[in-house]
Amino acid sequence: MSLIIIAPTAQGCALALSLKTILQPQQIWTKSLDIYRPCDSSLIQTYHTSLAEVVAACWSQADQILFVLTTGAVVRLIGPLLDRKQTDPGVVSVDESGRWVISLCGGHRGGGDDLARRVAAALGVEPVITSVASAQALLTVDLLGKPYGWQPGQGQWLEVAATIARQDPVRVIQTCGWDLWQQRLTSPHPFQFAQDDSLPPQAQIWISDQVPGDLSIPTVCWHPRTLWLGVGCERGSSAELIEQSIRSTLETAGLAIESVAGLASVELKRDELGLLQVAEDRNWPLRFYSADQLAIPSVPHPSTQVQAAVGTPSVAEAAALLAADVQDLVITKQIYRDASGACTLAIARAPQEFTDRPGQITIIGTGPGDLAQLTLAARAALTQAEAIIGYQLYVDLVRPLLTSEQVIESRPITQEIQRAERAIQLAQRGLQVAVISSGDAGIYGMAGLVLECLSQVPELDRIPVEVLPGISAFQAVAARVGAPLMHDFCAISLSDLLTPWSVIENRLLAAATADFVVALYNPRSQKRTRGIEIAHQIFLQHRPPHTPVAIARSISRAQEDLHLTTLQELDVTRIDMLTLILIGNSSTFRVGPRLITPRGYRVTQSEPMPSE
Repeated sequence: MSLIIIAPTAQGCALALSLKTILQPQQIWTKSLDIYRPCDSSLIQTYHTSLAEVVAACWSQADQILFVLTTGAVVRLIGPLLDRKQTDPGVVSVDESGRWVISLCGGHRGGGDDLARRVAAALGVEPVITSVASAQALLTVDLLGKPYGWQPGQGQWLEVAATIARQDPVRVIQTCGWDLWQQRLTSPHPFQFAQDDSLPPQAQIWISDQVPGDLSIPTVCWHPRTLWLGVGCERGSSAELIEQSIRSTLETAGLAIESVAGLASVELKRDELGLLQVAEDRNWPLRFYSADQLAIPSVPHPSTQVQAAVGTPSVAEAAALLAADVQDLVITKQIYRDASGACTLAIARAPQEFTDRPGQITIIGTGPGDLAQLTLAARAALTQAEAIIGYQLYVDLVRPLLTSEQVIESRPITQEIQRAERAIQLAQRGLQVAVISSGDAGIYGMAGLVLECLSQVPELDRIPVEVLPGISAFQAVAARVGAPLMHDFCAISLSDLLTPWSVIENRLLAAATADFVVALYNPRSQKRTRGIEIAHQIFLQHRPPHTPVAIARSISRAQEDLHLTTLQELDVTRIDMLTLILIGNSSTFRVGPRLITPRGYRVTQSEPMPSE
């Protein structure tokens, strides 16, 4: 969605600029502030007329408008411009101090609620969202099909939304399209997916490429784009003829024009102006096939005349079948004529809906567990995600930040490959996917695995991937106990599920002899008890017995347990998979509850403290 930020004052403009990386606005409007022009000349727009004129001009240009302005002023500015919730932009106001982020209008279709969440996440505050769906964690019916590229059709949107809010029975009829949205439902819910005469439905959600038949109760329609239209036409046939042919065929068959995925024809029609015009006007993709390709499918009505003209016995029927990748047609060849020429049309239904939404994968390090240690970039990414993939424990840790609009899938700890593959599958179908790891996603997390899976299939390289860092467990433990990582350090996992133990043992020996401060991950499980014992012995052989050791379990979580000991007194039986062990080097020392590893500076009363 296109976003414009309106921030009249210098302080407001500074706040807007601090948000630009996350929000990616098209413009920031402010008063004449030349100080910003050198570094943001293409972004900053200044005005010298009234602010009301600026807002009126932006109203029709942007899908969303963020005001860095008092809410009262914003209400007065947008009041005369409000028209319909289906077309008004999403409007959010934020005060200049960045403490309050309020979704004012266009919360659903305009994306105002989503924008408020993103801004609040970037500022580290809570958004003010007052919609019923948000308050009650209900399905937002007018956003239901958006992630899947479905098109909204006719409907009594307010009436159906009110029925859902009352939790009255709502019939759901879905004949095509992805059923992933049903995973978002939690019991109890008002939706009926089968006929239930004991509870007469009070409203209806129609998900189909067909037009609804029963409109006796309030109904809203979502139309998955499953219909591929094969088109053949005489040279010079007008756009009006092709458009009318499409409308007539769809209406006669009871099919929704919103469900058209695209048009398909023969290569010779790449320059057919009427066909190109219809595709452009409707924003439909065009697929062209060679005569040899069109000759492959078996069609109901092959034509010798067409064979002679273009080198294949079928254009419309064969093109529809190829585009939909099926063997049967929904509508066989129909012929239409007018003074401009002739048009043939056939329709095939694809098993999977078409979407032109670009999918994306964001791999997020959620930190050690406390939401206060989650980065603002990670918070913002979680609010934008349409699907969340992760290990159940990690999903639960960030659940307070998730919404009822998101698909949440958790898998056991041993199914990392399945999680990565599922994330890629969802992104291929146009979803914004967040893959979460605890700590830092690039340190014993999911980042490497997802990128490795993508690298094995060249065509998947087009899926954008962003890796957002997080606070790793060894950093969180170090901060808790003082400054044990002030000199060289390393991390070693003791899990031999993916790495041979001989390799792990060589790394332990090298780290111990090189005098690194060492963080040991995955030290002990119910089945793996020997590894930590061997590691303990290796360090005892190469470090003084009084070497300080920190044992931290579930750091920054409700069950946190942290205590300090020495290498000699280390009790390996108190350790499990949720524990991280931090072993100091030869110079690490303890002062009360703190561990300190000197960097090498000499600090005396006669010498000033170093600056870094």
